[in-house]
Parts: sequence; structure tokens; C-alpha cells
Amino acid sequence: MKNFIATGSAPAAIGTYSQAVSHGNTLYISGQIALDPQTMEVIGDDIQSQISRVFKNLIAICEAAGTGLNSVIKFTVYLTDLADFSVVNETMQALLEQPYPARAVVEVSGLPRGVLVEIDAIVDLDV
Repeated sequence: MKNFIATGSAPAAIGTYSQAVSHGNTLYISGQIALDPQTMEVIGDDIQSQISRVFKNLIAICEAAGTGLNSVIKFTVYLTDLADFSVVNETMQALLEQPYPARAVVEVSGLPRGVLVEIDAIVDLDV
């Protein structure tokens, strides 16, 4: 059985997807970009402010599902510039406990609304 997760503390979906869907003990969080959930506007034009907003959105969705960021088992990070890779590492190190989740980082030619970063996550709801 699928359970759909939605919270006003993260941006509403801007397409044909849900913020997150759980199935069994796994939560799948859709890609989050640097949108303010109240205004639906992009926050900042630099990687640090955008990645901070993305993680706030991810945290809000995790909390709506009754879990936290440290229950994430895998992140996929999409960057428009791999030169921003160090900011990803610094931000994740500040927010997560060891051992860190699995992760993939992919450079892409563009992201929705012209943002610099998008992150999706797979979360273990049993943690």
C-alpha cells in the first residue's frame, strides 16, 4: 500500500508528482529544489543559500513522515556545476551523523526554475 506524504512546510509539487510516497518501510522523497514553501519562489542565487533551502525542504518532508534526515539511506544530488561539490559535502557533514548515507552526485545541464541544485532521497522508516 502506498502512502502519500504532503506538508505545507515544504514546497507543493509543481508538476505531476507527490512530495513523497512511502511503500512498506521505505519513503521516496521527490527531488527538492530551493523553493520557499510559502511563496514558491527560488531562494537565493548562490549554491550555499540554495542547498540550505533544499535541505530544509527535505527535513520538513522527513518530519511529516515521522522521521528525520539521519534515516536517509541514499541521496541523489543534481548540480549544474560540479565545482559546487565541496559545498554539498560541507552541508551534509554539518547536518548528518556518521555513518553517512549512500550518495550519487550528477552534473546536469539545467534544473527546474534555473536552480543550481536538486536533491532527492530514499529513507528507511524503520530507523
